[in-house]
Amino acid sequence: MGLFVRRRFSRQNKERKLTDKKENAIVHFYRETVGELRKVSWPTRAEAVNLTVIVLVVLVGMALFLGLIDLIGETLLKLALGV
Repeated sequence: MGLFVRRRFSRQNKERKLTDKKENAIVHFYRETVGELRKVSWPTRAEAVNLTVIVLVVLVGMALFLGLIDLIGETLLKLALGV
């Protein structure tokens, strides 16, 4: 009796798995992405502008710093080579 019951449930599970429609991988990815994006705490316009200004200031500062280091290195190399 136990074997019969076990087989019956096993057959029902197999049939249920065959009838369940599997979701397309792209659709699944899209749904999960939309769900995650709804959880995001988006910055306000003022915060976005402030952060953009900070990034641009740091970018210009680093460009000047690296340009200065390059100029110093070039000058020292020219002195060392006697050019």
